[in-house]
Parts: sequence; structure tokens; C-alpha cells
Amino acid sequence: MTWRPVLARTAVLRHDRVRGTDLLLLPERVVVLHGRAGGVLRLCDGSRAVPDIVAELTTAFPGAPVATEVPEFLSALRREGWLR
Repeated sequence: MTWRPVLARTAVLRHDRVRGTDLLLLPERVVVLHGRAGGVLRLCDGSRAVPDIVAELTTAFPGAPVATEVPEFLSALRREGWLR
């Protein structure tokens, strides 16, 4: 079965206009997301598999190391329990 990442039920992605950054709101914790992390997480809606997310980001950011960094990033968030 292909993993189609989606935020955990307890996680909420928000944009903080004051700080100009995305935040991942978790029970008793707030994670400040840097760079394009929020944009990557917005693609994790359960409808796209990881290769689809990588392909979309590769098109949007040619030359960026998307193929290696994005799967590692998503796997790390999965291990934390922030993605399912």
C-alpha cells in the first residue's frame, strides 16, 4: 500500500501572520516551521502519495533537492506522530 500522508488528527497547520511563518499546532506544543515546510505539509491532504508530492515540488522548485529531502522530512514527521 502506498502512503498518502495526512496530518494527524491532533495536528493543525496554521499561518502566523505576525511572525510570517507557518506553525504546526499540537497538543501542548507548537512547532515553528521554517522555509517551505508549511507548503510541503499543505500537500499532505491524504489524496497524494509521497512520489506525487515530490513530483509536484520538483516542478515548482527545479534544481532543489526535493527527491531526497521531502521523503526524509515526511518520514521524520511520521515518526513523531504528526503525520499518519
